[in-house]
Amino acid sequence: MSAEHASQSAIGVAVVGTGFGQKVHIPAFRDFPGTQLLAVYNRDADKASAIASANNIPFASNNLAEILGRPDIQGVSISTPPFQHYEMAEMVLNSGKHLFLEKPTTLNAGDARKLYHLMQKQNLQATLNFEFRFVPAWMQLKTLLTQNYVGQTRLIKIDWLVPGRADPNRPWSWHASKELGGGSLGALASHTFDYVAWLFGPVKRLCARLITTIPARPDPDSSKAKLVDADDTCVLMLELQDGCTCQINISATTYAGRGHWVEVYGDRGTLVLGSQNPKDYIHGFQLQGSQSGAELQDLPISDWLQFKQTYPDGRIAPTMRVVEHWVEMIQKGQATAPSLKEGIYSQLLMDLAHQSHHQAAWVDVPDIDSFLAES
Repeated sequence: MSAEHASQSAIGVAVVGTGFGQKVHIPAFRDFPGTQLLAVYNRDADKASAIASANNIPFASNNLAEILGRPDIQGVSISTPPFQHYEMAEMVLNSGKHLFLEKPTTLNAGDARKLYHLMQKQNLQATLNFEFRFVPAWMQLKTLLTQNYVGQTRLIKIDWLVPGRADPNRPWSWHASKELGGGSLGALASHTFDYVAWLFGPVKRLCARLITTIPARPDPDSSKAKLVDADDTCVLMLELQDGCTCQINISATTYAGRGHWVEVYGDRGTLVLGSQNPKDYIHGFQLQGSQSGAELQDLPISDWLQFKQTYPDGRIAPTMRVVEHWVEMIQKGQATAPSLKEGIYSQLLMDLAHQSHHQAAWVDVPDIDSFLAES
């Protein structure tokens, strides 16, 4: 896309949420030529103005309705805490703006489905920021699976073991509250549920054990212990529609955890994708493969899959690819994966994981189209 064409056709965007939004969304929207950053929202007006000034964004406000009333804004990104997603996303769609949403989609699949019906009614496009679909090594894994590299899948094993919340002295925040959408299920497994469906297909049933290994954290206002009820560790078992078993171990409280690994074992070969980088969830992935019982070997990543530009924060480059995907959806008026539909499927699996944990039982997963058809 030429700079002149981009300036004429760029989609005006407002960024709502300035934690992850400032670290990842703002640089992604700023550097993608098909979007133009026009506004930023923070509930603190002074912070909103400071962030806008630092990033050359022309408009700042602590009033979301004021931002949504601007005719030069066609799309809005939301990266606020999960408990704010539904209300804000509903406002965005009701105002006739396209939606770029951070995961998890909402606090429950029922609310996510309401957004889906509203999006369709308004003839808008929405996507979830499922970055892993756009990381070169992951895209190479998808390509090899499509080419039947491993043959009939026998076992899938996923470990995502990181130390981000391993320190019990890390202060209490919404991340520690189930009611506010905290927990590793929402922060990490929301991604895992999406890429399992993308790489291997839909889930037939699941079984989950959700664990809180650090039951209290210091209250930042009083330094007294405050109870934690959100999971920080998840042990999941999925039976896929093709009959394959997928074992998942996720934890944010593992000192020296092995990182993020996806192992795929089939009757023809094995693929292992992994990163031991605890400081960046995107940088550091390498892909290995083996066929006919040979030793695992490093596999090259095709040049056409590589990022044109990388950043110190590895999340920016794949997010920019999701932005490009979203813009194409808007221009064509057609939803393609990942869209809000994929976000709802991830949310549905999260809801069923909670159900399985409480019932201590396997639970069946409905077809996503049947679920969306319900009122």
